[in-house]
Amino acid sequence: MSELDLAGRVVELVRRLAGPDAQAEVVVTRADLALTRFANSFIHQNVAESGTAVRLRLHADGRTAAGSGSLVDPDGLTALVERTLAATRLAPPDPAWPGLTPPAPVPSGAPVDEATAAASPDERAARVSAFVDAVEGLEAAGYCRTAHRSGAFANSAGQSAVGRSVEAAMDGIARAGGADGVARHAADRLADLDGGALGARAAAKARAAADPVELPPGRYEVVLEPAAVADLLQNLSWYGFNGKRHAERQSFAELGAAQFDPAVTLVDDPLHASGLPYDLEGTPRRPLTLVEAGTTAAVAHDRRSGAEAGTGSTGHGMVGASTFGPLPRNLRLLPVGGPAKVAAGQLSAGVTGAVADPDTAGLVAGMARGLLVSDFWYTRVLDAKQLVVTGLTRNGVWLVEDGVPTRAVRDFRFTESYPRAMGPGRVLGLGRVPVRQPDRMDGFWWEAPALRLASWNFTGGASG
Repeated sequence: MSELDLAGRVVELVRRLAGPDAQAEVVVTRADLALTRFANSFIHQNVAESGTAVRLRLHADGRTAAGSGSLVDPDGLTALVERTLAATRLAPPDPAWPGLTPPAPVPSGAPVDEATAAASPDERAARVSAFVDAVEGLEAAGYCRTAHRSGAFANSAGQSAVGRSVEAAMDGIARAGGADGVARHAADRLADLDGGALGARAAAKARAAADPVELPPGRYEVVLEPAAVADLLQNLSWYGFNGKRHAERQSFAELGAAQFDPAVTLVDDPLHASGLPYDLEGTPRRPLTLVEAGTTAAVAHDRRSGAEAGTGSTGHGMVGASTFGPLPRNLRLLPVGGPAKVAAGQLSAGVTGAVADPDTAGLVAGMARGLLVSDFWYTRVLDAKQLVVTGLTRNGVWLVEDGVPTRAVRDFRFTESYPRAMGPGRVLGLGRVPVRQPDRMDGFWWEAPALRLASWNFTGGASG
């Protein structure tokens, strides 16, 4: 039975068991996930799982509840409807219920690469082998993963949709004498992941990170590599362009205000990559420009937050949105003038050492004195309204003098307002090669080029 047939069957069960006035929406998703992990330069784990999940949201007698299950036989589906209906009777009244998504055309989405959907362990292992060979004796660790999802949506108002998505991702480190170098990439096709290029990049950075010196805290000009920029995008998404937080005045976002540098254009672009073309509520997903040439233009909404704001849904319904709000999940920082066309494997071509790709090299060359930062981690929000974040650098920091990285630097702790750091006049350069970064959360990814900023506030050593 297809995913759409399953969703339709659950809707019919709701009509039969809850009555014709009950409103139901059903999401069915089949996921095939596979992961090849390596450590100490050897593959130590290869795992794969396949399963089908059914999620039902039911509104009856003015009350709303949701339930989910993985049993798709008649008894399992009936049990899902019955327990969700029972939960609805115990739920508090829901006067802000926005109603169901009406029938609307859903885009077909990006093409799915069948070779990635059917990728074998040997194909992932080949990329791991290339990564390990490229580090040339350094200790290597990381993973290569592939994912294939197919799904369907149906509700009792007559809306229905189907879609498929695939993803391939690789994340690896190389270690030289306690110094780590990192390389990450996510793509729609496994064929676009070059394990050798990623391994060479990680190894070059690890070797260049040896014998770091300690610099005093303070404000430094920085070039942030795409992995570090991804942390900016993720926090801007969760805390800034979140429609619920915006309505509660807990977001920095001011619609129509020039809050960012004119070089900044941010687009939530779910159809740029392979992904399901509808959200959890069946609303068609389309690109949403959040920042246009520095001016904040929109925030993300599901049906509930969109109704409260008087704007309608932007296609960002998701599990948990009623608690923490609807989020942009596929945020892109667009290069000025459009992205450069770079073939797979060329990110590391002809560049060695701390500056591991030509795109970043161009930004570093223009810096008189500052820091090159590979990655951020353990970032936590101190002030949600201003989006002040504290966190640590990792996987390599270098002092840049007269456009040349001169010394590796010990990791810093930083405390910085992300919108302020990207504010008017503060973006000194953007790369031309966006790199998509994998995320641990299903369906999330972040894509950005390297970014040069006028100032970043480093408040102490990593242990401080």
